[in-house]
Amino acid sequence: MTPADSASTVLFLALLLVTLGYGVTCWFWPFKACRTCRGTGKLRSPFLRAIRLCPPCNGTGLRLRAGRRGINAARRIHRANHHH
Repeated sequence: MTPADSASTVLFLALLLVTLGYGVTCWFWPFKACRTCRGTGKLRSPFLRAIRLCPPCNGTGLRLRAGRRGINAARRIHRANHHH
């Protein structure tokens, strides 16, 4: 085995581990804090100091992870094809 082969094997295993870790994270913790409001669910107007609900998360402070959106879409497709 050449050093290039062992390096590519290590890189592949690291990538596989990160992907599996993200998949587990999306399965057990499907939501993350909204980046727009930093998880508070509220936004402050810069001039009037008024508070309003954050539009991206609808005031919940939580957003569905991109990976979980993919899992949900795959499950919907599987259910649609499996039942018919």
